[in-house]
Amino acid sequence: MQIILMHSRFTQAKSVTLSSRHVILGLFAFLLVTTFCAALMAALTLKLASADLPLLRDLVPVVASDNGNVGNKDKYMKENLAAMAAKLGEMQAQLIRLDALGERVQGLAGVKPEEFNFKEMPGRGGPEVSTQPAQELNLAEFQAALAAMSVDIEHRSDYMNVVETKLMGFKVQSKLLPTIQPVNVAYNASGFGWRLDPFSGRSAFHEGIDFSSPSGTPIVAAAGGVVVAAEYHPQFGNMVEIDHGGEIMTRYAHSSKIYVKLGDIVKRGQHIADIGSTGRSTGSHLHFEVHVKGVPQNPHKFLSAGANQANLAAVNQK
Repeated sequence: MQIILMHSRFTQAKSVTLSSRHVILGLFAFLLVTTFCAALMAALTLKLASADLPLLRDLVPVVASDNGNVGNKDKYMKENLAAMAAKLGEMQAQLIRLDALGERVQGLAGVKPEEFNFKEMPGRGGPEVSTQPAQELNLAEFQAALAAMSVDIEHRSDYMNVVETKLMGFKVQSKLLPTIQPVNVAYNASGFGWRLDPFSGRSAFHEGIDFSSPSGTPIVAAAGGVVVAAEYHPQFGNMVEIDHGGEIMTRYAHSSKIYVKLGDIVKRGQHIADIGSTGRSTGSHLHFEVHVKGVPQNPHKFLSAGANQANLAAVNQK
C-alpha cells in the first residue's frame, strides 16, 4: 500500500509505502487504545455513580439502580438484626424475672429445689422423622416465632404472678389461723361442749377448752392478729382477745398477768400472758376459745390441723 502526502510547505509530493505488517500493527494499536479507553470510562462511570449524584443517576440508571438495591438490602438486614437483638435482650430479661418468680412460687408451694430446678434445661429428645424434608426458617418466619415466644413469656409471667399472689394469700391466711397450741402442755382439764358446771353442778355448755398448768406458765398467741381486749372480766378474770381477721377471734382467760394491751399487733407464738386462776376459776389453768363469726368453735379442730401440718412439714424436710 502506497500513501502520497501533499502539503504547501513541501516542494514536491512525498509517498509512504505501507506493508501488510504495518497495517496489522496499526489495527492492533487501535484496538488496544480503544479497549483501554472503554475500561477507563467504565471505571469512571461506576465511581461517579456510587457518589449518588442525581445527574449521573439519570445518565446511568441501570448501574445506579443495582448499586442502590444492594445498599437497601444491606441496610434492611442491619435494621432487622438490630431489632431482633433488642427483642432477644428483652426476652432474656423476662426469662431472668420468670426464673426468680418461679423460685419464689416454688418456695411458697413447698417444692424442693432438687425436685424442680428452674435454672436447669429440661431434657428433650425423640426420633428424627425422615419422611418429611427439613425446612429452614426465613427471616420473616424467624421474626414471627420470636414475637410469639415473647408474647408467650409475658402470658406465663402474668400467670405466675397470679399463682404467687394466691399462694401468698393462702400462706398469710394459714398464719392467721389459730393452729398452734397456746401453752406447752398436753393435758386438757376440760373439753369443748356440754359438761357439769364445777360451781353450780348443773349442765352447761363449755365454749372452749381448759389447759391445766402451774401459775406463771407462758401463754402464747395461737396466731397473729390484733389485740381487741386486754382487761379484767368478772367471769374470765384477766382476759386477752385477739382478732385474726376473717371474723376469727381467740380468747385467753384466767391469766395471772397480761403482757399486751389494746391495739397491739401480736405475732404467731408471741408471749402474751401467764397462766393464773383469776375470775370464775377453781385453780390455775388457761381457758382457750376460738370464735368464727361470733360462734364458738371447738379449738381442737384448729390445733389438730396445725399439728398435722407441722408433722407433714417435718416429713418433707427429711
